[in-house]
Amino acid sequence: MATLPPISFEFFPPRNEEGIQNLELVVKNLNLFDPDFYSVTFGAGGSTKEKTLETVLKIKELGSTAVPHISCISSSKEEISQVLKAYQSHNINQIVALRGDNPSGAVNYGDFKYANELVNFIREETGDHFLIEVAAYPEFHPEALSAQDDMDNFQRKIDAGAGGAITQFFFNVDAYFKFMEECQKRSINIPIVPGIMPIYNIKQLSRFSANCGSEIPRWLKMKLEDYGDDLESLRSYGIDVITELCETLIQYGVPSVHFYTLNQSGIITKIINNLKS
Repeated sequence: MATLPPISFEFFPPRNEEGIQNLELVVKNLNLFDPDFYSVTFGAGGSTKEKTLETVLKIKELGSTAVPHISCISSSKEEISQVLKAYQSHNINQIVALRGDNPSGAVNYGDFKYANELVNFIREETGDHFLIEVAAYPEFHPEALSAQDDMDNFQRKIDAGAGGAITQFFFNVDAYFKFMEECQKRSINIPIVPGIMPIYNIKQLSRFSANCGSEIPRWLKMKLEDYGDDLESLRSYGIDVITELCETLIQYGVPSVHFYTLNQSGIITKIINNLKS
């Protein structure tokens, strides 16, 4: 079996004290795997912007590297500039730069319409202070006009100064391989890390899939639906599916693996232990 590559994890900012306590426990559990970093999501339209910084600082308190997301939709240049200054003041030197989802009913994009504009602005404001990660979509962004258009958009983010990328989750490993082939054709040589979504339940997974354009293959969807309300069996099967997906990616030689935790550690711990055994 191939050696386990570096790993990282994504969190969302806790909404209350109970969530903060849970996050501390999850960080301590996942720290056993010596992750490269924990990334922290950033709510659009002001919903969790302040909590992102709080969560990043909490993770740093626990002795780990924290990487904040910055979403630019509905934000002004002044607002983003203040966010960047705050992270610089706390010696944060890596960020994930995203366009973000347009808040429901919003018509004002703010000063940024696309993620490449955000990346360019970060470079103008801060030079090379930050390693900037961006999003990649092996199965293409749900708003993309075409496959070519989506790859052009990704290229623009790289040209603007991104130094790495993390993909949206996927279950079709060939989508990642084809995406990498297209990047090679374009001489895009930055690390492109696969994002991995553990399977917790079918309703939640279907909702995520519909929102981000990641396909749940028919064979997988039907198999998960067979379990009905038997979550224990569904999750056990999901662990096997995700373990196999990760093994295939590791054998391919991915630079790292990024897990979307949903602020939980149990299932991910089992997957990583499978990969290490």
